Amino acid sequence: MGRLIHAEDYTIGSSFDLGSHKVTAEEITAFGRTYDPQPYHLDEEAGRASAFGGLIASGWNTAAIWMRLYVTTLLPAAAAEGTVEGSPGVDEVRFLQPVRPGDVLTGTCEIAAVLPSLSAPDFRIVRNRGRLVNADGDEVLTLILNARFRCRPKHA
Repeated sequence: MGRLIHAEDYTIGSSFDLGSHKVTAEEITAFGRTYDPQPYHLDEEAGRASAFGGLIASGWNTAAIWMRLYVTTLLPAAAAEGTVEGSPGVDEVRFLQPVRPGDVLTGTCEIAAVLPSLSAPDFRIVRNRGRLVNADGDEVLTLILNARFRCRPKHA
């Protein structure tokens, strides 16, 4: 692995491509059964009878897809670190369009702010604007993730 990315390395306005994920009916129904058992997340026929006109992913399933892309793309080389006091959290989660089987979702992350940590002076809170779009370029999810990143050690 190369140089570890610290809080100071993030520049407001920088954008990162997180890659893509193809959604499957099996994924939608498995997530729905386990976490959000509403009829249109469980069964194509029930989905057709709903206002959605077919099987759709739970919004939480969609958010989990973005998080997976973020974690596997950006975090392996980052000095990101959680805390036992709790996470800085996620703000403004929006589920904008239904996500259907076969949709290919592409994620991005833009740095919106880098803020001092109120509880730990050797950390910063990096506010990430997350976004998933489908193949037509329609936004299906937006969110603000507040992530905790370690500052570069003084001796480095």
